[in-house]
Amino acid sequence: MERTAAATGLPSPDPRGLLDGIPCQPAPARPAPPPTGPPPATRTAEPLPAEPLPAEPPPAEPLSAGPGGAVSEAGAPAVPSAGGVRRRRRRVPAPFTLAYTAVLAVTSYVTAHAAPALVHALHQGSSTDVAHLVRAPALVLSASALWVAGGFASPFTLGFVVVLTALERRVGGARTAVVFLLGHVLATLATEVPVGLAVLAGGLPGSSLHRLDYGISFGVAASVGALAGLLRPWLRLALLVGFGAMLLQDLIAYTDPLTNWGHLIALAIGVATWPRLRTWERAHRLAAG
Repeated sequence: MERTAAATGLPSPDPRGLLDGIPCQPAPARPAPPPTGPPPATRTAEPLPAEPLPAEPPPAEPLSAGPGGAVSEAGAPAVPSAGGVRRRRRRVPAPFTLAYTAVLAVTSYVTAHAAPALVHALHQGSSTDVAHLVRAPALVLSASALWVAGGFASPFTLGFVVVLTALERRVGGARTAVVFLLGHVLATLATEVPVGLAVLAGGLPGSSLHRLDYGISFGVAASVGALAGLLRPWLRLALLVGFGAMLLQDLIAYTDPLTNWGHLIALAIGVATWPRLRTWERAHRLAAG
């Protein structure tokens, strides 16, 4: 049976007063008093400035292949392919001497394996005798330096490789070629011009104008004399005394006096280049770093 409250004749209390005493209850809304001053000025809301759009990223630069096949962005250094180690370009120690030696090896092979008649014709056409020097001096002076008298096994071939390599490493290939050609040309002229004059004076027969003369020995002798000026004093003296004694021994034997005198003249020409050669050596060191 449900319990109900009995109705009485007392008036019901005002519910607003009852709710005021209950905690955590919001106060009843009361009407605001009418404004007494001038109406407030209306304010229009201004639109907020639009935020700038983010800049578009620059287009990706194309990839380029670096050295060794490594791919990198353009403008960035390529990563070397060999484990991050940069490979240095190998330099040939004496390119002029090696190239010249290869030419001498080829001409020596022709001399050893070609027909004797062909070899004689080649040597005769390259001879720096008086008759050829009068007709085509530049041609025969160049061609005569392409052959080795005595073949590739000649001692002058070994001296050529050793001496010119040492000289080229100190002054460079171009200056080494200048020293070699200076001795080759000047010593040739110093020995052949007197022959021509002697023939004109009647002291030698006309056949002397066609004397066979070719080879690299004058250039090697000049290079030996030049290299001596770049060595230490004791080594310089040993080289000059040893090489000079060998040339004097050949001259005393009197087997080929013109060629033997030409070797001594070429050695003196190499010695005469010492002041210029030392300047060249300093310039080559500065250029090489």
